[in-house]
Amino acid sequence: MPVVVIGLEHHKAPFDMLERATLTDHEVGPVLAALGAHDNVREVAVVSTCLRTEIYAVVDRFHDAVDDVTELLATRSGHDRQSVEEHQSVYFDRGVATHLFRVAAGLESAVPGETEVLGQVRRSLDRAVDEGSAGPMLSTLFRHAVQTGRRVRSETSISRGTTSFSYAAVELAEAHLRDQLDGAVVVVLGAGALGSGTVMALVDERRDQRPSEVIVVNRTIGNAEQLIAGLEASVPLRAVGIHELADVLAKARLLICAAEAETPLVGLAEVAGRDAELLVVDLGMPRTVEAAVGELAGIDLLDISHLRSVVEQAMDERRNEVVAAESIVAEEVDRYLDAQRGRGAAPVVVALRERLEEIRAAELSRRGGELAGLSDEQRRSVEALTRSMLAKLVHEPTVALKESAGTPRGERLVEAARLLFDL
Repeated sequence: MPVVVIGLEHHKAPFDMLERATLTDHEVGPVLAALGAHDNVREVAVVSTCLRTEIYAVVDRFHDAVDDVTELLATRSGHDRQSVEEHQSVYFDRGVATHLFRVAAGLESAVPGETEVLGQVRRSLDRAVDEGSAGPMLSTLFRHAVQTGRRVRSETSISRGTTSFSYAAVELAEAHLRDQLDGAVVVVLGAGALGSGTVMALVDERRDQRPSEVIVVNRTIGNAEQLIAGLEASVPLRAVGIHELADVLAKARLLICAAEAETPLVGLAEVAGRDAELLVVDLGMPRTVEAAVGELAGIDLLDISHLRSVVEQAMDERRNEVVAAESIVAEEVDRYLDAQRGRGAAPVVVALRERLEEIRAAELSRRGGELAGLSDEQRRSVEALTRSMLAKLVHEPTVALKESAGTPRGERLVEAARLLFDL
């Protein structure tokens, strides 16, 4: 059965289409359940980040799977099907492993080598396993992808410097503010992985410009308190609940939104009445800051689409490391496919032999009365004869399955064996 990937990614899809197709955490489960209910789908997992929404599926029929997922993406994004088809990416066969391994390695990220995506790939598998939608094929694929991502980061320097959206966002803000970040009050909205990374980037001892205070705002204040409690920083840190957002923004020069939400968390009410200038960097997908905020005098609103300059600098710094990372990915894809070819036919061969042995044993048992008059030696001869006949009958199908494993012909033979013998 083929494995396919259909989705939207930042290289090809318009920002608004990508934003509207993004799945929040609580939406992933229902989508996995809905896709898994299709007769055509055997396994399914979702990778949804601020840069991509992709469906990985083990399917019976490739074209039907593309149709089903395209319809889902069109519905979610509010775009017509033709527009989605023009911008979506579709991978199959070797392309599936190559793409996912590149994603895990950070080669498909806006910031090359960024570290957050590796955890996102791992959590995508964990979620699919928890929902019961990931089986042996996707589990093996995703685990090898995570191993590849770790190897790339341990054997190359692709992750040095600006290694995440968090660091990229701080560098973007620093460049935009020039020297105004030094000694300024900074508010970070969100205490998850992205928020934590942003705080760490702001208080990094190597940074030339250092805020006078970093205030972490979160809907659950306990999570914000836990975040700052685990950091040793010379910059003062403070945690507050989201109900205090407007108050702390009154004195802030920079707001970095690193939260996940279905609807905006920052609107006109939160920034009303300000006299000082404010830079807002929204890392949310969907965006967590209302567009109208950026239209106010004295407020500049940036989002992840403004990270291009930071990305270009990171690319210049790591071009040689990208080549080394791509070499590792290609090697790991070969290893994965070789292992898949070795395993591909084995379960079907075992199942086929077991099925035929069940039939042989059941038939002998059914005819036990007719064989009752045989001596022990004659019974052993009948057993040996039927086993020998079975072995000869299954020999050529076994050889054909093993020799064609990992090829399109092998996939057709495996599926035929499953259907013919109800494996």
